[in-house]
Amino acid sequence: MSHKRKGGLWITLGLLLIAAALSLVCYNLYDALRAEQSAWQIISSLEEASEEESRIAAPAEASEKAALPQEPVLEAQMEMPVKTVDGIEIVGILRIPALELELPIISQWSYPDLQTAPCRYSGSAYLNNLILCGHNYSSHFGRLKELREGDIVTFTDMDGNLFTYEMAERETLMPTSIEEMTSGDWDLTLFTCTVGGQSRVTVRCTLAEREAGTNAGTIDKK
Repeated sequence: MSHKRKGGLWITLGLLLIAAALSLVCYNLYDALRAEQSAWQIISSLEEASEEESRIAAPAEASEKAALPQEPVLEAQMEMPVKTVDGIEIVGILRIPALELELPIISQWSYPDLQTAPCRYSGSAYLNNLILCGHNYSSHFGRLKELREGDIVTFTDMDGNLFTYEMAERETLMPTSIEEMTSGDWDLTLFTCTVGGQSRVTVRCTLAEREAGTNAGTIDKK
């Protein structure tokens, strides 16, 4: 084979590799945008449903509150309430002001669901051991590494109870470090994989404040 023909083959191969790389970049950008829109649509649906429920329930709540001596107490061991949006069970809304993020949290995690929104990996906000996982999309958990100590993270459950946390520590764990991920006395843990999936960016948070929602009373931690 002549040098000229070899050179042409190398050029062709190089162009194909560049085209493949560009296709991958375009797909990743599309997938991230799709995930951002999916999360936004879930939050919009939850807000619309909440407004409708409040409008309908307002007269009944007024009479019930007049009759009841106090609000009920949420038991620590109770299941976290969920609301279903397009067949997806949502357990709460996570907000990270420093990253300008507002995300629905899916009740149970699975790989397909992670492409829609972050998921509850394990634990409960009522037991102060909630662990949430998310894809490394920039619109999901991809920017966790930017959080600094003291940054605020809030979680609102489907009854309106608000949990306010402060970022305390950041770790880098291996994908196989399941015990390390779930161990420790942390009220909230957020984690995501790095690009390529070689490790897990893990953010630990401590509870700063709890505020009862309009649909439930104070939370009894046992």
